[in-house]
Amino acid sequence: MAAADRAASPIEYFHDHRLYGHLKFKTSPLWIAIAASWAIALIGYCFAVPANRYGHAVYSAAELKTMQEAITLIVFAGFSVFVLNESLTINPAIGFGLIVAGAFLCLKDRSVRRRIVGRIVPLFAGAFK
Repeated sequence: MAAADRAASPIEYFHDHRLYGHLKFKTSPLWIAIAASWAIALIGYCFAVPANRYGHAVYSAAELKTMQEAITLIVFAGFSVFVLNESLTINPAIGFGLIVAGAFLCLKDRSVRRRIVGRIVPLFAGAFK
């Protein structure tokens, strides 16, 4: 399994916190939210840059980007449910699912699709209770 596969979920979790974590702290000044977001982004990019560099030895840039977008949506769905305590309604769930299904069509190797599904599906087994 390539480094890009292993690093994708933590990277996206960092990025979700960077972009949306401040929504739980709306009383904090905006400049604090911006500074915290930049600090979190730095940590995320410390994972993302090496993962993409090592992952490019196995996947094309288009495949890496496709996987990143699909994983972003899946991790964000869990983030919004478990961290922001928002419910995932049917319309966004279907839309996310269609985008993820399209991403799988872009991956040329079926073993890549199996690895991604095997890693992601168990993460969200309890998200739709």
